[in-house]
Amino acid sequence: MTDRTQGTGGGSTPAAGAKGPDELREQIEQTRSQLGDTVEELAAKIDVMGRAKARAADLRDKADAMTVQLCSTAAQAGHRVQQKASQAGHTVQERAAHAGHRVQERAAHAGHRVQDRAVRAGHTVQDRATHASHAVEHSAPQPVRTAVQAGRRHPRALMIAGAAGAAVVAAGVMARRHHRRH
Repeated sequence: MTDRTQGTGGGSTPAAGAKGPDELREQIEQTRSQLGDTVEELAAKIDVMGRAKARAADLRDKADAMTVQLCSTAAQAGHRVQQKASQAGHTVQERAAHAGHRVQERAAHAGHRVQDRAVRAGHTVQDRATHASHAVEHSAPQPVRTAVQAGRRHPRALMIAGAAGAAVVAAGVMARRHHRRH
C-alpha cells in the first residue's frame, strides 16, 4: 500500500510526502480503491448467510449424488439376489427331478421283484398241484380222479388258479411286512 491518511476524529490530514493538491487527490483515490477492496473482502467474509447457502447447495449436490449411487448399488444388489434365487430354484428343481427318478426306478425294481416272486410262487403251486394230483389220482375215488384229469387236460386254467393263489399269498406276505414296519 502507499501512504495513507491519518485521521484523528472526523478530519483527516494529508499524508506525509504529498506535494500538492493533485498528488493528494491521487493518494485519496488510491486509498478509496483500497478501502473498497477491503470492504468487499470483509463483506464476503461477513456474508455468513450467503456462504451457508452455498455450502447447503454443495451438500445437497453431494447428497443427490450419493442417493443416485446408493440406488444404483441397491438395484445391482437386487439383481444379484434375484439371480442367486433363480439359480437356487433351478438347483432345487433339478434335485427334486433326480430324486423323483430314483424313487420311480426303485418302485419299478420292487415291482419286478414282487412279480418274480409271484411267478415263482405260481410255479411252486403248480408243481405242488401236479404232485397232489398224482397222489390224488392214485388214492382218490373216481370222481376226484376225473377232476384231476380235467386239470391235466386244461393246464392253463390250473396255472391261472395257481398264480392267483400265489398272488394272494404274496399280497399277504407284503401286508404283514408293511404292518411290521409301521
